[in-house]
Amino acid sequence: AHMTLFPAIIDLLKEKGAADIQVFGGGIIPQDDVPRLKALGTAEVFLPGSTTQAIIDWIRTNIRPRQAA
Repeated sequence: AHMTLFPAIIDLLKEKGAADIQVFGGGIIPQDDVPRLKALGTAEVFLPGSTTQAIIDWIRTNIRPRQAA
């Protein structure tokens, strides 16, 4: 499902003029799928075992407030 859901969300954001919103996620995703998901536009993928702190640190480093239209 992740190989269709992540790209579908990214495509819908683009259609709605919100391509600046970064999509990231995680869960039980085969490690071999991570490079393909990133190539399709997923900003980051957190695999099982990722700590909450690692996710928070990534968000603080990579996610910025959306600019007002």
